[in-house]
Amino acid sequence: MDFQVVVLAGGFSKTLVPLVSKEVPKVLLPVANRPVLSYVLELLEQNDLTNAIVVVEGESAALLISSWISSTFVDRLQVEVTAVPEDVGTAGALRAIDHRLTAKDILVLSGDLVSEIPPGAVAAAHRRHDAAVTAMLCSVPVSGPSESGSSGAKDKAKKAGRYNIVGLDPTKQFLLHIAAGAEMDKDIRVQKSILRAAGQMEIRADLMDSHMYAFKRSVLQEVLNQKENFQSLRRDVLPYLVRTQLRSELFINGAQPDENGSGMDAVQNSKVLLSQLLANASTPSFHEIHALDSADSAPISRKTHKCCVYIANKSKYCARLNSIQAFSDINRDIVGDASHISGYNFSNHNNIIHPSAVLGSKTTVGPHCMVGEGSQMGDKCSVKKSVIGRHCRIGSNVKIVNSVVMNHVSIGDGCSIQGSIICSNVQLQERAVLKDCQVGASFVVTAGSEYKGESLAKKEKQ
Repeated sequence: MDFQVVVLAGGFSKTLVPLVSKEVPKVLLPVANRPVLSYVLELLEQNDLTNAIVVVEGESAALLISSWISSTFVDRLQVEVTAVPEDVGTAGALRAIDHRLTAKDILVLSGDLVSEIPPGAVAAAHRRHDAAVTAMLCSVPVSGPSESGSSGAKDKAKKAGRYNIVGLDPTKQFLLHIAAGAEMDKDIRVQKSILRAAGQMEIRADLMDSHMYAFKRSVLQEVLNQKENFQSLRRDVLPYLVRTQLRSELFINGAQPDENGSGMDAVQNSKVLLSQLLANASTPSFHEIHALDSADSAPISRKTHKCCVYIANKSKYCARLNSIQAFSDINRDIVGDASHISGYNFSNHNNIIHPSAVLGSKTTVGPHCMVGEGSQMGDKCSVKKSVIGRHCRIGSNVKIVNSVVMNHVSIGDGCSIQGSIICSNVQLQERAVLKDCQVGASFVVTAGSEYKGESLAKKEKQ
């Protein structure tokens, strides 16, 4: 399979403050006590895609990620970590490594993707249709929009948000329309030529772009070079390719219009090719019929390119860690209903307690929980639907519910933590109460204090 794999790892995402820090870029945030990037790299490894370029925004983030990959995936994957300027966006990141893209097709994945859907399925659909681009779409997470930014339990009652407005052809193989972000609030405008060619269109608002794409390299490079203002694959490149698929300005595989050919020859050739196409056993796509239809006054065949979709089965897990809400949801899922992709062996009580962890008298750890290596808990503690990291020191009479506690956290006696995220090296003094909070690395929560819906973090030194 002549595919080159590129993983877009981002950098220190502003939307994930205070979870990210100078020591922890976005893709090293823990999901069930291991970096989220490990899920993407292991997915590639399982699909025999053992060579990849990991693109990171910023030199310092690139060094941290490179060091972790080197120690974790040594002798398993051949990964080249490349730093690009910060805040260039996904399209800008690919533009910056344009000279490294050499294969016929490019498989692009987001480094924050947690999924069990094989990239090979997307690649196969892409090759089968000889597409310019193939995007993987999956069902919107049940817990609702991950852009909400809150980890509070109250958000669970929200309806699933609209990630994209998607228009599909009757075969559900081709993308006729896509709107994301601010475009979703506008009226849906679809070009008549696309609608006429496809016959009808199905509008879907229950699918999200998972940031797994297969691109024809020549197409991707041409768009990035011609459209220097494009910053985002999802908001700029993909919608552009969809809009222009029946009036393509791209030179697919280097083919250019024949300026010397006669108009009548073009019409004759179009008619012959169309009759051959219709005689084939397989059903031609609307692109092929549109390209070779000479019923209009134009005497030459039209240029088109195909924008395909691979729609993942609803039963397959797929989520992106692109918000604080998503961080909480994915951690809950991976030790809960999606535990089969965690890589861990769960106990008969449906939880994971590391053999080196120490639990005090009458301390209970419920199902869908995880307690990491070397952590210690005092007497009469209760842990429900939560992840506790490595080497934490937890006192007595502590309650932890629907929360994520990272590594080396100290929690005093009588603390209560609900719906919250506690980053590494945090100190909670006795009787502190947190509900729906995020606490940044190394922060100290003073004794007896109560916080609800707060983001607590140390001020960064300039």
